[in-house]
Amino acid sequence: MSENTGRAPSSTGQVAAAAARPSVIQLVFREKAALYAAYMPLFSDGGLFVPTTREYKLGEDIYLLLSLPEDPQRYPVAGKVGWVTPANASGGRTQGVGVRFPTDEKTRVLKVKIEEILGTTISSSKPTQTI
Repeated sequence: MSENTGRAPSSTGQVAAAAARPSVIQLVFREKAALYAAYMPLFSDGGLFVPTTREYKLGEDIYLLLSLPEDPQRYPVAGKVGWVTPANASGGRTQGVGVRFPTDEKTRVLKVKIEEILGTTISSSKPTQTI
């Protein structure tokens, strides 16, 4: 048996465990224009840009609770950071991260739903928060 059996974890162990937990971010899109600005079709499974001043690393887990325009349902997405826009980025870009959607059926359906909401807007040359 280990010496640590029955003891509370050390404070450094608690900090490491907390740091390893994915962030949970609630995103509420009330307007199609805001969804267009955040949507990232460059990810094959879709993704969304999340404005944040918190620093993330590529590949870091992020859990989104997503609300779409005119839809009362909240969609959970267990994504990963696939894009980082740092503070003071060129062109006045908003600091934040692009969250890449996972490859699963529920999220594929969500991607289709987002693209249906955006309709022809998705091919617009209007700038977004990332490109």
